[in-house]
Amino acid sequence: MIGEFRRTAVLVPLDEAGGLWSVEFGGIRWICAFTDETALARFAAAHGATAASTPADREYRSVLGARLLDVVVPAVGGPAGVALDVAGERPMLFPPVTGIVPGHAAVDGVDDPEGAQ
Repeated sequence: MIGEFRRTAVLVPLDEAGGLWSVEFGGIRWICAFTDETALARFAAAHGATAASTPADREYRSVLGARLLDVVVPAVGGPAGVALDVAGERPMLFPPVTGIVPGHAAVDGVDDPEGAQ
């Protein structure tokens, strides 16, 4: 599953400041990502968007999963991971551990400057 995620472009909504939408839970900053506009719309509806608005009405970025894990997560500067389709029927978490994120960003602390493969 991790390989498929790394090769796939996902949608990441933007917050009010123009940054990638994230939430903190359990001491980890989770970047919220979605597989398609329908999943993004479910999330937006759960967070107060009107039913009349469309995914195109909301700002989001399309980002490769590999870029989220290898570049964005380490840039957070603390424990961070990716939460995929959190409002969907099959949500998935990519936590900050070795094998998913680069070692220097992993909470289990293996130094791997090349990133997870």
